[in-house]
Amino acid sequence: MNKQKIFTGPVAVVSWLKKAVQELGNHSDRLDAINIYPVADGDTGSNMFNTARAMLGAVKDIPEAELTGMDLGALLKIASRAGMEQAHGNSGTLLAVFLSGFAEPLTGHPRLTGPALADALESGSVRAWSALSEPVPGTMLSVIQAAAKSAKKSLRESEADLSSRACLLDVMGAIYEDVLAAVLATETQLPELNDANVVDAGAVGMMLVLDSLSAVVVGEHVVESRYQPLHGYGVQDPHIHAEAIHEEGFEVMSTIELGALEAATLRAKLDSIGTSVIMSPMSSPSVGQELYRWRVHVHVTVAETAIECMRSVGEPTAITVTELSSVRHD
Repeated sequence: MNKQKIFTGPVAVVSWLKKAVQELGNHSDRLDAINIYPVADGDTGSNMFNTARAMLGAVKDIPEAELTGMDLGALLKIASRAGMEQAHGNSGTLLAVFLSGFAEPLTGHPRLTGPALADALESGSVRAWSALSEPVPGTMLSVIQAAAKSAKKSLRESEADLSSRACLLDVMGAIYEDVLAAVLATETQLPELNDANVVDAGAVGMMLVLDSLSAVVVGEHVVESRYQPLHGYGVQDPHIHAEAIHEEGFEVMSTIELGALEAATLRAKLDSIGTSVIMSPMSSPSVGQELYRWRVHVHVTVAETAIECMRSVGEPTAITVTELSSVRHD
């Protein structure tokens, strides 16, 4: 039996977020450099880093006595809610959406197990894929999906007791290998990436997040050499996004309270005027209420048209407007 010491409780979850922030920060320049999809604006690394930092900020100061008594789901819901509210960009929003889904099956779990991790990844995958009006393979979605499928397959094949550390290590080992394969495959899944001879920036960012979880659980470091084979990712490689055709327009984000029908109406309206539409509930309705708080993201040619769509169904708050071509690395 594997006697390796592992870390699986709420303190480890906070350590995971710390490690993810550290790794995304260390890699943000290279992630930005290969960011050409869905928009060549060179900010995927920065967006994922800033969103992860917001998630960490929501939980890092919880007193240890209180932290150790929390279940993993409750802790991650606090982090994911902060991430949704302060998400940066398409990739940051999807990272927060993923963590929101990841948290759901962990409610009531004081520690991470193989089955709990598999359920969390599956839930995070479903939430992330369903948040997009037009989900596209070859992006961070494919990495999340690969991790979820790998975890379930490993559970079926593992001979260890499902609640044992050996089972969790089996699951994490399988994820570790399959996530890298999924990242490498992104280059051939999207024409834009294939033409530029690079892997998807968001996919690499998600790999960093999942590698950070693995590193914390087993008490090791993220293996930097594992990223060297990724095309376009070397420090000597140019900022590919600077040579790509830049989309003109704006990224509009907001928070809005809507019922299910109004949310469907808003999604349809945004789909008709823009791209990269993401809508995901931030919380369930209160008792006796029917409204969900939604985080909304869209790319449009004219920002005001998106804001008008939002105002036609509710009262958007925390509205941010960012020019898509505003980021440059000269």
